[in-house]
Amino acid sequence: MKYRPVDLSGVTTYPLAERKNKVSIRRDFAGPVTPGMSVADLLRSLPNQLGAEALTGVIGAVVSAREKGKPVILAMGAHVIKCGLQPVLKALVEADVITAVALNGAGSIHDYELSLIGETSEDVGAVLHCGTFGMAEETGSHINRALREGVARGLGYGESVGRFIIENNNPYRTSSLLATCVERDIPVTVHVAVGTDIIHQHPEADGAVIGEATFRDFRLLTSVVADLGDGGVYLNVGSAVLLPEVFLKALSIAQNLGHHVDHFSTANFDMQQHYRPLQNVVKRPTSGKGRGYTITGHHEIMIPLLAAGILDRIRG
Repeated sequence: MKYRPVDLSGVTTYPLAERKNKVSIRRDFAGPVTPGMSVADLLRSLPNQLGAEALTGVIGAVVSAREKGKPVILAMGAHVIKCGLQPVLKALVEADVITAVALNGAGSIHDYELSLIGETSEDVGAVLHCGTFGMAEETGSHINRALREGVARGLGYGESVGRFIIENNNPYRTSSLLATCVERDIPVTVHVAVGTDIIHQHPEADGAVIGEATFRDFRLLTSVVADLGDGGVYLNVGSAVLLPEVFLKALSIAQNLGHHVDHFSTANFDMQQHYRPLQNVVKRPTSGKGRGYTITGHHEIMIPLLAAGILDRIRG
């Protein structure tokens, strides 16, 4: 059968004014950007679309959560610490915006080294083949000692290291997020997989102590997650695997124990979106009566913008 070009003369049309459109100048366009405008003005001028709409949605969810007295949990990977964002995060903690912090093991290590020497993050490629990667004496001996002493006192991982920083008067302790959380008496938890962190390479490492410390923190985080229902917020920043998995299990336990954990918001901030955060943070937990957001961009840009928007609305 030979085909011929279709005849368009019989096609019907309708007036453009009758069509429903997804984008409107009046509703969705950005406002003007002018010299000297404040960050708050800049955020208000963002277009009401896509990533900008998601960012303002997260800001609104966090502000609403704190107005209701609901928790705002910040879970983050180690790269966020290395981006130099502690002053921003500390401001959110001290403003009673962030009410719980969860880190992976590497995040606690970078935080500790910054509190001790004001620097962190070795050049792995330069030292891996000579056998010295991760072997800095103070990092391994101090943190393993902090865990050993903390577990003996009934503490979890995060509080053990945070209190160690404070009690040993580390020179840069005011830059430590762990110490800030301990001083503010808010939950700070550290979640590790044994063998993933450089302190596990050291002779002082004790698997039983590490396991007990991080298991206590898992149960502590679960208590906070159980309170997220009806307006709380869970933020996952830069953790692609470990913390999204921890969150999903904590949420399952909370539901199993009879807590009503629904109608809350989640958000995943990262430079690219990965499977587990999208499923375990953004989609599955909010599939009932919640809302999940994805924000794609560099942490060192997006987190200060988020913080500025939140603090402006809270103090406005």
